[in-house]
Amino acid sequence: MTDLVVKNCGPMTSLQDWGRIGYQRFGVSPSGAMDRRCLAMANALVGNAPEVAAIEFMNLGGSFTCEGGSLHVALVGAGCMASLDGKPLEPDTTIVLNEGDTLQVGHPRSGTFAYLAVAGGFMVEPQLGSLSFHPRSRLGGLNGAALKAGDRLSCRPDAQQGAPGHLPLAPIEDSGPIRVIMGPQDDYFTQEAIRTFLSAEFTISPQADRMGFQLNGPQLEHGNGFNIVSDGIVDGHIQVPGSGLPIVLMRDRQTAGGYPKIATIISADLGRFAQMRPGSPVRFRAVSRDEAVAAARRLKEWLGALPSALVPLRFELTTDHLLSTNLIGGMVDAHAPQTSDPSE
Repeated sequence: MTDLVVKNCGPMTSLQDWGRIGYQRFGVSPSGAMDRRCLAMANALVGNAPEVAAIEFMNLGGSFTCEGGSLHVALVGAGCMASLDGKPLEPDTTIVLNEGDTLQVGHPRSGTFAYLAVAGGFMVEPQLGSLSFHPRSRLGGLNGAALKAGDRLSCRPDAQQGAPGHLPLAPIEDSGPIRVIMGPQDDYFTQEAIRTFLSAEFTISPQADRMGFQLNGPQLEHGNGFNIVSDGIVDGHIQVPGSGLPIVLMRDRQTAGGYPKIATIISADLGRFAQMRPGSPVRFRAVSRDEAVAAARRLKEWLGALPSALVPLRFELTTDHLLSTNLIGGMVDAHAPQTSDPSE
């Protein structure tokens, strides 16, 4: 068995996949990767399907050792850089770890979340169909917890066969205001509040985690009070409590709530929003349902095309590289007596 052993990592480093789908009616949060685009890119680089569980880093990096064989891994997201035994690696490429190698993952530099995928995924038993760790319920993850130093993640030795590649792409739809569909309770707000929501600049507050991002900015006035009969919640709902400051509900959100939701971030923009760091400015733009559906379809097509966008990884033919590839298949003694029969 080949293991990826955690030497150190941040407190919110966890296993995340596409999420725990189909259990919200029982009060189970779906959880899952905060930026599915980057999860899919990391998985594509090691030959996995987009939804396979990977290690998610939040704000901090970590280091890992390969034990028991070789592993193909890939790191994508938030401008994180990796190094192998102290040597910097090219971003968005397949990384081959050999026995005893130590991979260092740097801190996110341009976002919040990054993903380390391994070929074939991790041999961890899913809970309710998912490996995604949900801190409040202790579902998923490794033994119901985030990763920590000393943890061992068993991997599939027979999956480490693919050719290393490079993915020369940036995540799709990476600029402009965050697109929203108004509602489902925008009628609980004054017209002035809606105009303010769609025209003002907000900032991501320090109160931001996998459950929700609170926004700082102008207060939004309720027109019909701020308590409603609790109803269902989806990823990207923007609820406004009595303070008038919006809270965007993210992957680890509750499944029902009693504050009115002024709008909902469309699924195609949720990963981009998740990568915004505290202090980042954010604006919203209302779109139609048809535009949201079209954006979701473009994202789905983009995810499906990732494997075909891979290009073979090229190496510089340096002496160090040639020596590292173990090209020698045998040795002969040039001073040994020559024979006419090769079998002698």
